[in-house]
Amino acid sequence: MLTIRISFEKRAEAAYISLLDLQRVFHRILKRSGLPVYYTQGFNPHIYLSFNCPLSLGQESICESCEVKTADENADLNAWQDALQPYMPHGIRILHIGPAQRKSTEIQAAEYELTLPPAGLEAVEAYNRSPQVLVEKKTKRGRRELDLKTWLPALQAEPLAGGGCKVTVRLPCAAGEGDNLNPALLLASFAPCGVQPWQCEILRTRLFTADGSEFR
Repeated sequence: MLTIRISFEKRAEAAYISLLDLQRVFHRILKRSGLPVYYTQGFNPHIYLSFNCPLSLGQESICESCEVKTADENADLNAWQDALQPYMPHGIRILHIGPAQRKSTEIQAAEYELTLPPAGLEAVEAYNRSPQVLVEKKTKRGRRELDLKTWLPALQAEPLAGGGCKVTVRLPCAAGEGDNLNPALLLASFAPCGVQPWQCEILRTRLFTADGSEFR
């Protein structure tokens, strides 16, 4: 049995496809393609399909991936890409299809590019001046108060020609057990400076394993 990783970008209006709907989309596309994917056994067989560190709704990414299995050990993966891409909704583009080399449970961090409005420069300066930046995170066990400075001691803003700025951050993003920090928490901390989340863009660019290497 071969595990195949499908790497893709999720942008534009596709950012508003929820994980549940994305699973339905891929199930339908895989069925329609006729590719030799593995189905689970039992009374209600379905395609084995697993997504790695799914995004929050409204966020974009150029490093998404999911995994399927096939009994065809000599699968022509170029043909797989040609078979799947025509059925993909606008905003989802397949970047690469290949055998999974590393386990998704090795993912420990994600890098994001945050595009902020003009008030973002002031917000970044205020963040850097503050000894603490406390935010509230919702969890299955309730609410937790976190200090973002634990993971992001300082921010660097890159001014943009049309106004505003771009900030690159790396945050915990564990595929298995471990901490996960949504970059929306950082954007929420900018509200006192007049930066509203709807004015900002979040783009996930890379995933990393515990040893600092890029997950592919």
